[in-house]
Amino acid sequence: MESIRELLLILLAVILLVQNLSNVEARYHHHKKQKNKGSTVPPPASPETPVSSSPSYSPSVPSDPYPNDPVNSTDCIFDVRDYGAVGDGSADDTAAFRAAWKAACAVEAGVVLAPSDYVFKITSTIFSGPCKPGLVFQLDGVLMPPDGPDTWPKADSRKQWLVFYKLDDMTFTGKGTIEGNGQPWWDLPCKPHRGPNGSTSSGPCDSPALIRFFMSSNLVVSGLTIQNSPQFHMKFDGCEGVMIDKLSISSPKLSPNTDGIHIENTKSVGIYNSMISNGKGGGKNDLISHGHGSILGLIIFNNARRIFYTGDDCISIGTGCSDVDIADVTCGPSHGISIGSLGAHYSQACVSNITVRNAIIRESDNGLRIKTWQGGTGCVSDLSFENIQMENVRNCINIDQYYCLSKECLNQTSAVFVTGITYRNIKGTYDVRTPPIHFACSDTVPCTKITMAEVELLPYEGQLLDDPFCWNAYGTQETLTIPPIDCLQEGEPQSEQEVSAYGC
Repeated sequence: MESIRELLLILLAVILLVQNLSNVEARYHHHKKQKNKGSTVPPPASPETPVSSSPSYSPSVPSDPYPNDPVNSTDCIFDVRDYGAVGDGSADDTAAFRAAWKAACAVEAGVVLAPSDYVFKITSTIFSGPCKPGLVFQLDGVLMPPDGPDTWPKADSRKQWLVFYKLDDMTFTGKGTIEGNGQPWWDLPCKPHRGPNGSTSSGPCDSPALIRFFMSSNLVVSGLTIQNSPQFHMKFDGCEGVMIDKLSISSPKLSPNTDGIHIENTKSVGIYNSMISNGKGGGKNDLISHGHGSILGLIIFNNARRIFYTGDDCISIGTGCSDVDIADVTCGPSHGISIGSLGAHYSQACVSNITVRNAIIRESDNGLRIKTWQGGTGCVSDLSFENIQMENVRNCINIDQYYCLSKECLNQTSAVFVTGITYRNIKGTYDVRTPPIHFACSDTVPCTKITMAEVELLPYEGQLLDDPFCWNAYGTQETLTIPPIDCLQEGEPQSEQEVSAYGC
């Protein structure tokens, strides 16, 4: 009986063991099915199964059938050759330039292109606006006017050649050259010749300014070479927001009235990174032959400053100008940097907030000059000349309120009021033929608030013949001036309240 009971227990244990193994296998297969169902490993991609793009790649624009092709930027470039320009230096390309300008003017960011390796000749032309914003005139070749007054069209103005009128947000740039063909104009018998046998004669003597910007705003002029203008190389009149950078301007030393840059009735101007010079003989090699290693380095290695050779003022600033910043400019040989002349024909002149800094003036008839006529009114105020290096310059620092082109000018009871002029860190050498500092202020309207600081000027060669000159000039010497300028009166004139009426 006992043995039967043991046999039943063994049989029951075997049955329970077999059932347990079956449940374990069922749980195992159930887990594998769940794993396959929730797997993160995707099946192989097929043409019918799209694969998601990586987040680092954005989808292409559906409307672009060729998303990898470069953008076609030529749609906004208007090559003057496509409008009939020949560019052989003799054909008249005026119509082609006008047509290309008209087309570019009508689109945003349009570019008028005058390509390199061509010489284009056009007659006097006004490129007028308004135009779409971002317009660029890119000159990479050579552009020039007719060769002198004999070939100048009678219907064209003799006062100007290229005029840019009523434009906003426009750039004039390129690697090219504007050749003014000025020699026949300089040789007119009515021009003031300075040779030993030079003479002048009466008669019409109009000569065109090469480039004029008129009633325009937000302008950029950069990179161009401009040479041999019949008269002023570049003028800005009635403009606001002008940036001039890295221009090369050249004309022979005795070319009359060929100012480099002239601004008048123009506000918010920047003139930067330029070398403005008058070549003795009119060639760029003359600059290098002086042996100024630092200047040579600027031209070849730095390329931050460009060359201006002009037969008159490097930069002249006329009435109606304010907020002008001039920096990293080298002038000379030339007539220096001039404010004026102002107040001619009893007119009112207003100039304010002019800064000239980090400049070099060399081999020049004048350095920093303010010139006004007797009888004018108005005010020149808040001028700062700082960090200026002089190299063999006559009249380094000059205020002349008796400016006159003849001996017939008489003293008047009114004059342009000159006040708030600062000369700081003006150093170098001067030509001993004239005193390096000359303050000739009006008898009735004294110059006031002249500040001299760290002014040290030594003779280029020889010895100073005359001391610095002052007349009716008031100001302060923050440091000892070399040479001493004992004639500058300290404080304010008693008549200052009266002259305040001359303010603009």
